[in-house]
Amino acid sequence: MNKSRTHIVTEFILLGFPGHWEIQILLFVLFFIVYILTMVGNGAIICAVRWDQRLHTPMYILLGNFAFLEFWYINSTLPSMLENFLSETKTISFAGCFLQLYFFSSLGTTEIYFLCIMAYDRYLAICHPLHYPTIMTLKYCNTLMSVCWVLGFLTYSLSTIQLSQLPFCGPNIIDHIICDMDPLISLSCVPAPTTEILFYIISSLIIFLPILYILGSYFLLLRTVLQIPSAAGRRKAFSTCGSHLAVVCLFFGSLMIMYVSPTSENSGDVQKIISLFYLVVTPFLNPLIYSLRNKEMKAALRKTTEKRHVLLLLLRVNS
Repeated sequence: MNKSRTHIVTEFILLGFPGHWEIQILLFVLFFIVYILTMVGNGAIICAVRWDQRLHTPMYILLGNFAFLEFWYINSTLPSMLENFLSETKTISFAGCFLQLYFFSSLGTTEIYFLCIMAYDRYLAICHPLHYPTIMTLKYCNTLMSVCWVLGFLTYSLSTIQLSQLPFCGPNIIDHIICDMDPLISLSCVPAPTTEILFYIISSLIIFLPILYILGSYFLLLRTVLQIPSAAGRRKAFSTCGSHLAVVCLFFGSLMIMYVSPTSENSGDVQKIISLFYLVVTPFLNPLIYSLRNKEMKAALRKTTEKRHVLLLLLRVNS
């Protein structure tokens, strides 16, 4: 049988958060505010790193690229969620569903890789400060970031293609806020053990290996920090790494609950709320975590804001 002819389903229904029209409007307003604040926060970090020469170091270049990644990561899911709140049919096309799955999975995987190289950067800076300038050069930093982007978009390409080739005969209702792998596999007309096993192996490796690497890096880093004789030096080191560790705990914690621990016993609403942590909450909090705990970043953001006000003033005068 030609599998392409068994794709009877041409669109899926994303239930999202069901409720009365008033609740949908309230959720739309709430998520829209979060969306705008997330875009502005990450955009401000990108501009600050780009425009402030003092931030043209590997640590801040990584942070700027991480904000750029978060900018697109939230755009892979939240606009469709906002549209879903106002939609009466709550439908998403077959192609649109799998494109969303691919981009949100790829960008999320790229974020995991970025967190690894950011941990590596902090490990070198604190544990090997004398060798740090010769090892973490701008060229090497750009190479690491390029590898993260390439690997991130290659990791789930095969499993997504395999899943999209499965026959979907109906039903077409996805009790989730996004098109994710698990609910899509459950809607397939035929069992797909190979695709399912491949997905779980990849997900487990992507979550466990990086978190073990990051925890190992921070164990060595903590041991080095505790040996610093100066209390001010220890506070500065903890402040530098604390923001990154907070992001790691929030992001990996929600991912492990969703994709590693058994969630079949949890209701659909519980799984949706867990998903919000790595889809919406983490991109929203990252600019606050990184900017509020870093003096250089706060100064650069103030400088960027002042430049923006001057440009707006000049535009008004010229008009």
